[in-house]
Amino acid sequence: MTRRRLEEGSLEPCPIRDILDRIGDRWSLLVLWSLASGTLRFTAIKREIGDISQRMLAQTLRRLEQDGFLSRTVHPTVPPRVDYTLTPLGRSFLTQLDALVAWADANHDAVRAARAAYVPPPSNVDSWQASGAA
Repeated sequence: MTRRRLEEGSLEPCPIRDILDRIGDRWSLLVLWSLASGTLRFTAIKREIGDISQRMLAQTLRRLEQDGFLSRTVHPTVPPRVDYTLTPLGRSFLTQLDALVAWADANHDAVRAARAAYVPPPSNVDSWQASGAA
């Protein structure tokens, strides 16, 4: 499932891994979610997310634009005004993201409780023994 054969014999990345590698980072989903309400400028996106650095936001926006999730429009003003908006591809992804956000909201307390109740295996047990391989 990691690669698919192309007709000419070369390999291409697994589509699931390829997409999740891009949107599964710390910031991409938050950027996409912040643009759900409409077009925003760089500073407005940064304000919505809060704790993202300018450098990381710029990198994330560039990657999402490269992948077709958002578009960037530069207005010829002084100083230049740059707007970011979701593309049709980005909007179609939001439909899927809505379900994930709803699931996270509904199950966050249960996940936090499971984390708090988790007791790690003793450190003196080899990992292959803990997994049941003998």
